[in-house]
Amino acid sequence: MPDEPQTLDPATKQSRRVTTAIGSSASAGPARWVTRLVVLGLVLAALNLRPAITSLGALLEEVSGGLHMSGTVAGVLTSVPPLCFAVFGIAAPRLARRFGPAAVVCAGMAAIFAGLLLRPFAGGTAGFLAASALALMGIALSNVLMPVLVKKYFPDRIGSMTGLYSMALALGTSVAAAATVPMTEALGGSWRLGLGIWAALAAVAVLPWLPLVRDRAATSVTTEGAGAGTGGRAAPSAGPRVTRSRTAWALAAFFGLQATGAYITMGWMPQIFRDAGVPASTAGVLLAVTMVMGVPLAFVIPGLAARMRNQGPIVVALGLCGLTGYTGLFLAPAGGAWLWAVLLGVSNCSFPLALTMIGMRSRTGTGVVKLSAFAQSTGYLISIPGPLLVGVLYQHSGGWGLPIALMGGLMIPQMIVGTLAGRDRIVEDEC
Repeated sequence: MPDEPQTLDPATKQSRRVTTAIGSSASAGPARWVTRLVVLGLVLAALNLRPAITSLGALLEEVSGGLHMSGTVAGVLTSVPPLCFAVFGIAAPRLARRFGPAAVVCAGMAAIFAGLLLRPFAGGTAGFLAASALALMGIALSNVLMPVLVKKYFPDRIGSMTGLYSMALALGTSVAAAATVPMTEALGGSWRLGLGIWAALAAVAVLPWLPLVRDRAATSVTTEGAGAGTGGRAAPSAGPRVTRSRTAWALAAFFGLQATGAYITMGWMPQIFRDAGVPASTAGVLLAVTMVMGVPLAFVIPGLAARMRNQGPIVVALGLCGLTGYTGLFLAPAGGAWLWAVLLGVSNCSFPLALTMIGMRSRTGTGVVKLSAFAQSTGYLISIPGPLLVGVLYQHSGGWGLPIALMGGLMIPQMIVGTLAGRDRIVEDEC
């Protein structure tokens, strides 16, 4: 490159050097060690987003007996996760703007650890619910910010990175479902120890986020394409008003209906099989089979969805699997238990699909934060009545016919709103 012409004055030279430095810094992106830590942090965080729930589902009968819960109260207990996700998820964008998404996820992992550590020592239902709520608060904040971190660090690999942490999430879910009962038996049969052991996994998940809390690149949520008028950092933006977007509402409804099915499955499916004559350990393994189906599919489906302009066909295919699984569970719960577990596991992969669509339906980082918070918080509000209603129907009808019919019937509106959410739309354009 030729030397700068000597006719340039010193101020012009200084301005050109600053501009070049800013451009080089912006194009370089975060350091390699940062992105590696983010990948490790996402995987470890995802492993901790469901054991608090599925470990409880595997031991629900023992916990209910130990804390003297009725069927209705147990139904309330299975409704606590979506309630906490809705309430605490709303706070995620504000906290991320103030402290940075990495710091909030780090705090979320610490909250999961504390909640899971305290929960086994609860002397009654109120204390058990309070400790569970602490862990679920950490899960809620991390739920909302995972797509945000993917959009920020891997904007050109949304499908593959969403698939990676969705696969880890499914793995953590299935391992907790399958291993909780055997570990409980190995620890002397105490459900308190069987639930508390999962606090160790959450403690490990805190570690990779600690260096990122102070990393400058990890402590801001910026808007792509914004000016660098403040020393290279993007100017803050309020983002789109996603409540004006029909796609945002369709995505929230789809998220809510798939969450309803997922939490009913995680909370009640082992009990359905146990009441059909399946041994408790086998019922836990069946739930694990349902969850483990998400390990390979949670990696494949987001990548496939990211390559499609319209994700509606995937929504319908997953919905039909769920409808078939619930029909089989209604007609022959024990006879075809393994097949129904597999089909419901495929259907539950609507969750990583919804996360992928959140990243695809907005073009900016700020938009993804707001869309993720809105879709997940509203969706979890929609899902709250489901597990509770199942518990009430089960207690008053004396069987699983009506609850399973409800589960299957919800697949129809899920396919409809999912198809609407899967259209090639951008919420900023609709707002």
